[in-house]
Amino acid sequence: MSEETISGDIPSAAEGTTAGPSGSDDKNEAQNSKVDILLNATGNVPIMKKRKWAVDQDKPISWIMKFIHKYLKLDPEEKLFLYVNQTFAPAPDQIVKNLYECYGTNGKLVLYYCKSQAWG
Repeated sequence: MSEETISGDIPSAAEGTTAGPSGSDDKNEAQNSKVDILLNATGNVPIMKKRKWAVDQDKPISWIMKFIHKYLKLDPEEKLFLYVNQTFAPAPDQIVKNLYECYGTNGKLVLYYCKSQAWG
């Protein structure tokens, strides 16, 4: 299973990881500021082909929700719910780093997404 890095503007699904102009030092530094996120579908939502992503640790959860919404090409009026470890829905302004430090397991943060309320 390959891992893609998402940062900045919401990328297209074809974009991948790139190193900075100075080579691998920038890439290693960038990887340290990323959090591995595993996105699992729940209920009646389409399944993403890539489930594992590296996300900037300072991004809010609302940014991940917008990324999933765009990646799945959902209609603007369709709602999307995001859950941490099948237990609770984090606040949209919650930072990825904080959730990872509290709920990360095996080096990644597991998030579940769906179009209807499932847990919490």
